[in-house]
Amino acid sequence: MNIVSLGLLIPFIGTALGSACVFFMHREMKDYVQRALLGFAAGVMVAASVWSLLIPCMNMVSSMGKLAFIPALVGFLLGILFLFILDKVTPHLHAMAQTPEGPKSRISRTMMLVFAVTLHNIPEGMAVGVVFGGIINGSSTLSMADAFALSIGIAIQNFPEGAIISMPLRTEGNARFKSFVYGTLSGAVEPIAGILTILLMGFIVSLLPYFLAFAAGAMIFVVVEELIPEATRNEKTDVCTLGFALGFALMMVLDVALG
Repeated sequence: MNIVSLGLLIPFIGTALGSACVFFMHREMKDYVQRALLGFAAGVMVAASVWSLLIPCMNMVSSMGKLAFIPALVGFLLGILFLFILDKVTPHLHAMAQTPEGPKSRISRTMMLVFAVTLHNIPEGMAVGVVFGGIINGSSTLSMADAFALSIGIAIQNFPEGAIISMPLRTEGNARFKSFVYGTLSGAVEPIAGILTILLMGFIVSLLPYFLAFAAGAMIFVVVEELIPEATRNEKTDVCTLGFALGFALMMVLDVALG
């Protein structure tokens, strides 16, 4: 279990290291850098959804023949729906936005920024949890190397996300350490979501393919609803596209090379 615990913590460590950038960067992060980092994170999440979640999901039910797409389809749509509901019921504010989303609330702007990244991190924690959970239960064709490839890939894309949340918190007038703590705490939901997913899977092992696709759907929702629109606002798309390509390629290589 110690190696599984490490796997669950790796993405959180990535967020913490990214948040620590607030101690070394003295100015606000440049706009094009934020766009590139958001595109990079989106690329990693899309590649992880395909190679680490959806393809393994369909491979696990290959005995269904031409109907092997059903678990992937059902799980994917449920994951989209789950994040859609969370997005609507949770007040949050994205780093480069002026208007909060979700229900009206008196929550401070700082906390809304934290909630926005926390929403992003829930499906990532679920994705890592479902892969490690399948290995623990012996119900997955994925290896421990596959699981760590996913965990490391998400940690890499969490690094810029940590910086993207801690730096705006600093420019909002918060102290460096406070900005670091809030940025780090936004990633704490990942190991928690991973643990809860593993515990849930222990009772419903036969639903592993659906869990894999569910995590993929949740991550794709974050990419389409939040990351890409933020990175391509005002029709400035070039740097986001390059970041996306780099993130996608890196996650694809990690999945094949480590898996």
